Order: sequence, then C-alpha cells, then structure tokens
Amino acid sequence: MGGVPSTPSFNGGAQPQDTAEYLIEAFIGEKSFPLASDYWQKLLELPLHLHWSSNRVQKACLLFAQNNCHTRHLAKILIHLSWCLQECVSTSDVSSSAYVKALNAVYISSVFLKHLIENAKTDNFEDLYMSLNESEEEIPSNVSKVQGIEHLVVHSVLNYLGRVDVSSDTYLLHHELLNFMLVALSTQLLSGPSLGADDIHPFFDAAMAQPTSLVNLVIRKLLLNYVAQLRFPLKASSYYIFSEGYQPGVLQRVGSVAANLVLLPLNFFASSSNEASKSPLADSSLNILLILVHYRKCLGVDRLKDKIDYSSPDSLPKEEPFFENPYCKALENARDIEFDRVDLEGNAPSGLVVRLPFASLFDTLGMCLADETSVLLLYSLVQGNSDFLEYVLVRTDLDTLLMPLLETLYNAPRRTSNQIYMVLIILLILSQDSSFNASIHKLVLPFVPWYQERVLHQTSLGSLMVIILTRTVKYNLSKLRDVYLHTNCLATLANMAPHVHRLSGYASQRLVSLFDMLARKYNKLAEIKNDKMHVPNGESKEGDSLQEDMAAELHIYTDFLRIVLEILNAILTYALPRNPEVLDFFNSRMDAQKMDGEWSVEKVLQVIVVNCRSWRGDGIKMFTQLRFTYEQESHPEEFFIPYVWQLVLSRSGLSFSPSSINLFPVDAPLDVQDNVEEAEKPQKDEINGNGPEIEAPV
Repeated sequence: MGGVPSTPSFNGGAQPQDTAEYLIEAFIGEKSFPLASDYWQKLLELPLHLHWSSNRVQKACLLFAQNNCHTRHLAKILIHLSWCLQECVSTSDVSSSAYVKALNAVYISSVFLKHLIENAKTDNFEDLYMSLNESEEEIPSNVSKVQGIEHLVVHSVLNYLGRVDVSSDTYLLHHELLNFMLVALSTQLLSGPSLGADDIHPFFDAAMAQPTSLVNLVIRKLLLNYVAQLRFPLKASSYYIFSEGYQPGVLQRVGSVAANLVLLPLNFFASSSNEASKSPLADSSLNILLILVHYRKCLGVDRLKDKIDYSSPDSLPKEEPFFENPYCKALENARDIEFDRVDLEGNAPSGLVVRLPFASLFDTLGMCLADETSVLLLYSLVQGNSDFLEYVLVRTDLDTLLMPLLETLYNAPRRTSNQIYMVLIILLILSQDSSFNASIHKLVLPFVPWYQERVLHQTSLGSLMVIILTRTVKYNLSKLRDVYLHTNCLATLANMAPHVHRLSGYASQRLVSLFDMLARKYNKLAEIKNDKMHVPNGESKEGDSLQEDMAAELHIYTDFLRIVLEILNAILTYALPRNPEVLDFFNSRMDAQKMDGEWSVEKVLQVIVVNCRSWRGDGIKMFTQLRFTYEQESHPEEFFIPYVWQLVLSRSGLSFSPSSINLFPVDAPLDVQDNVEEAEKPQKDEINGNGPEIEAPV
C-alpha cells in the first residue's frame, strides 16, 4: 500500500515515455489504489505534458470505464479534489501544492466523468460508481454515506467558487471548476425536460441541497464574474499545465479529442491582441447560472402527504408540486447593493439576500445583448426579480438596453426564433408599465446607425419601437408566419398606444400601413374561402378540411385587425393632442387658413398643433384601454431547459454525442429549437397555445 504501481499494459504494451504517462496509465488501469496511497500525491502534483493520439485517448476512456467499477478511481479523485479545494479556501497561497493538485484533479475528473455520463447505460447513473468499496478501505469521516461523494465534491466546488475571489492567480482554477460543473450537470442531456420525483441527476440533486448561504454566494459570484468580463491573464508561462513551447498536454488532448471541453484554445489564452477581449470566465459563469436557475423537478405527491389535509378539497394539489429551486429564488430576491429596500414599517428585508451592483449589471447587459445567453439572463431578471425590473424602469437611459434589443429584431433573419421570442417578451414585460411607455417617447435618439431603410434623425425611442415592431410583424407575415409572434408585437404596441407622445411621421405611416397589410391579407383569405365554398360536394372531404383551416386563419386575422384598430383608436382617443401626425381631421382647418406666402413644414405643423386642442373624438367609440400582461406558463421547464442547454452546447465547446441526447431532437441545430418554443409563446383571447398567457381586459 502506498507503493508506485508496476506499469499497466496499455496500447500494445508500449513502455511509458515519462512519469506522467506512467501515472495516467495507472489511473485508467486495473489496479485499485486506496485513498491513502501516495500514488495520488504523485499523480496530482506532476505537470502533465503528454501527447496521445486520438485513438489512444478513446481507448483510455473506454479502459477507464471498464475498470472504474472496481477501482472506483473516479470517486477517489473527486474526494482528493474536494480535499484540495477545502485547503485552497483556507489558504491564500496559490503557489501551494493544494492549488496544483486541484487543477490536475479537476482536469482529469472532468474528462473521464464526461465520458461516463455520455455513455451511461442506466438512467440512475450507477455507472459512475460514486462510492467506495467498504471492504477495501475505511470510509473518510467527511464522506457521508447518506449523501454520497457527489455532495462532497459539489459542495467543495461551489464553496470555492463562491468564497475565493477571482484574480490573475486563481482565474484558471475558477474557469476549470465551472467547466467541471458543466460536465457534471450534463446528465440532464440524457433525459427529458420534465423531471419526476424518481428521476436521478446526482450532481444536480447535490447542488440543489446546498445551504441557502452558499447558494447566495454562488449566484452573487457568477453574476459578478459576468459583470466583470475579465480577460484571461496574460501570464500563460506561470501555469504549469502548459508544456514548453505552449504545446497542449495530455489533458488538453483528451479534452479536445474525447470531450472537446476542458480547455479553450491556448492561442486564445496567450494572445494579447484585441481578439482576446471576450471573457471565457464570464461566459462559463453565465452558462452555469442559467442551467442552475432554470432547473425544475416535480416533487411527487408522496413528498407532500404530511402537508395535505385530504378532508379539505381546497388543500388538494391543483397540479404537480415542484420543489423551490434555491438558485432561482436567490436570483429573484437579489437586491441592489446601492439601495437596501425598506418596507412600509421601515424594516430591512428579512433573511440573507444576494447583493449586486444593479448599475454595473445593467451596463454589462447593454453591452452584451447581442449574445443570446445575455438576452435570456435579462429575461430571467425582469420576469422574476421585481426589484431589478423596477430599477430598469426608472433608468433614464433605457436606450442602453432597448437599442440592442431592437437591433436584434431588426436583424431577425439572422437571429434564432427563440431569441426573437425572448426579446419580444422582454419588451412586453417592460410595456406593462405606464411610466416606461411615457419615458421612451421623451428619449430622443440623434440617429440610428443600423437602420438602413431610411435615415432616422432625432427620432424618439418610442417611435423607433413602433417602427421595429411593425416591421417585425410584416417580416413574420412573409417569412415565419407565426401567430404568436404577431400577438407579442401587437400586445406591446397596444400597451404603448395610450401613452404615445409625438409619434414621428414615419412611425405613424408604418402603423397605418400595418393595418392596410393585414386588411389586404384578410380580404384575400376571405375571397379564397368564398371560392372554395362553391366546390362540388363530391370533393367535400379535402374541401371541408381546407375550409376549416381558412376559417381558423380568418379568425386570427380578424383578431389582429381588431387589435390594430383599437391601437389606432387608443392613440386618437387618449393621445391625439400629443401626436400631430394624424392629418385627415385637419384638412378643412388647413383650407380655412389664409396665409401669405408659401406653406412650410413648420407652418403646417404649427396649425395642426393649435387645432389639436379643439379635436373632439365624439365620433370615436371609447374602448377600455388595451392592457396585455405576460405570465409564465405552469411548466416553463419544457421550453427553458432544452433552450438553455442548446445555447450552452453551441457556445461552451462541450461536445456531446447526438445519439446520447434525449433532451431535444438530435437533428435540431444546437442554437435553434423551433419545436419546443410553443411552451414559451404568449397567448391572447381565442388564440390558443401551450405557452405563457397574455391577458387582455375583459
């Protein structure tokens, strides 16, 4: 016990080239080394600079999977990783052997854990063998038999991430621990989005069982990493994992060939050019944040028996009960570090909450909203965190967020449908606030550089929103033909209508032309339907089906036309004195004016402004102001879990065998998922779907 093993036979009995190769082959070999063996010290303290061919790497993973069932080397290296991280938290010396060993341990465990998860043969992940053989050695006192090794390692990883500050010296370990968490949580790729009480995801369950104080630390640190957008420190030579000449070592090789996940390209790290400005730590932090926050699992009725009074019908569960995700709760309860909210009695909020610099978070989001993951983070914040939403609504520079969102809609053909939906829902949530609708018309934009159809000078942010939303509807009519996208756009316009102020002439024309387009589409469908009604009875089956489809589409366009008419009505009824671009009423007033010289634009507009005060909408029917609200669907995980993982897979470098993915169809692109988006599509009145609801006034 404790001796260095004899060389394992591997790859045709080839002799080891150096000590590092010797130790790696021992790790994947047949002989089991106890936790107390000095083999682990030698493995984790040596710099690993091996270069194996892709075939040899694949064989290494297969051999490890074959032997791990009795060696339990995965469980043992995870225990050593936990011990090293605990020591790293307690000491500030990053040059210590604990830091070196932690880096090696997280590299090795990430690579082989990923292979075991990807090729798991059971849905409870018994192939991981996350336990020790009691007959072989004494179980350490800090390894709970009830919770298991996964709880020990997850707690240690999250504790390090939450408590140790990111610096040039700790950056690499932070980044690789986030990669490890990504691998550990990838068990979700093997199952569907709706998890039952009996579904097992060992690392997820361990993460959700962490104490609230640690959860809050982790959420705060992940968001601070995102806000900081730190670049990789340009001190590559100080990292022992890089061999001389910056050639990739064995673990980089394993990562790129077998897993393609552990390290980003080395030239990215070492580059001092502007191309290296993107922060891999910020990206990884956001990926883990989104995965944790959107996790959702059904508890099962058995877990609630003690809490339910079955003698009272009111106490029976109306739907499947879900556990309260502590990470989601932490994000929803986050508060601005600059402002401690006080209730009516003057008391500070009870309990521990995450304190964040909302101003910095707002600014970072404004810079990063071209990225789809940032859009999803913004949605998660404005939908779930009332304090952050309130903070956004009182900002006077709303263009910081709205301009990149509107530019995304403008470039809809080059964006994913899910990204478009997220942007529209964010705009809908913001438009529910009357102060937002008023303030966007007061913020004047000197110019809009990305708008190509015409030059927009001194256009209000509100006018630009009208222009882009009507343009999005028109694009959808010709390309996507998605009823829910129409509904989202029109719902936002309806919320804005009573608060419109000095709508530009171009925006007014776009709004009227939208009604004209919808009306022409409606009339065309009505004509086709009338023609089909005269089809002989012998062709009734296909004809009946076609007529039903026509009737449904006509009904949808009728609803759209009604909404647009009510939008125009609301502008005329509630906001005309503030919108002199409506011209028909004023033709007679203009003719009655006798003025020397030629009419100028300024003079015409002055006459209109004066006569706006005498406008009486007596002939216009007064409708209740349209107000649409967004409500998240009861099973949001059906949309968000697959969506998050597709974003992560497309951005993180984690490659996963398509044949192992059950979370979404394997033939779908990794950054687009059209077939699950209905779980997040809004609805109104008779327009039905499986998504969140937009409620119109009764």
